[in-house]
Amino acid sequence: MGNKQTTFTDEQLVAYQDCSFFTRKEILRIFHRFRELYSEGVPKDMTHNEAHTIRVPFEEVEKMQELRENPFRRRICEVFSEDGRGNMTFDDFLDMFSVFSEAAPRDLKSVYAFRIYDFDGDNFLGKHDLERTLGCLTRNELTSEEVDLVCEKVMEEADLDDDGKLSYVEFEHVISRAPDFLGTFHIRI
Repeated sequence: MGNKQTTFTDEQLVAYQDCSFFTRKEILRIFHRFRELYSEGVPKDMTHNEAHTIRVPFEEVEKMQELRENPFRRRICEVFSEDGRGNMTFDDFLDMFSVFSEAAPRDLKSVYAFRIYDFDGDNFLGKHDLERTLGCLTRNELTSEEVDLVCEKVMEEADLDDDGKLSYVEFEHVISRAPDFLGTFHIRI
């Protein structure tokens, strides 16, 4: 009795439930996964400010089975990490799992997919962003002519206002017509 290990306070767990798509049990399971990535740097007790301050280095996060083979693993971690370099606090990690959960709505997933593909962070998908996206998807196996052709076809199909770049609205329009988008934009815990 009285020897129970506390990971989070009840208030913290309620807050995490309110801002994610997970139950208490799932949140604790995600924390266990987070701690496994860097057990020497992540304490078992996170009842103070640790969930906001202790970071697991990107080099450890990218080793996760769910990310290891993903060609966008660096970009995913950069988008979800508060520091923008892929080093993740537990809050960042939980946000990532929440957005990639099956319970997350399509519109939230589209916002994050857009951010992942927006490599230069200008809130548009320009030719450079499309080239980098293609490079990730094809492991840079296309010739420059093939990349140019694909980028041209994407713009031709999706750039509704002919400004040479895709806005979020144009991107979302394309995603809404992709039936397999929800099936591929998830991580199971």
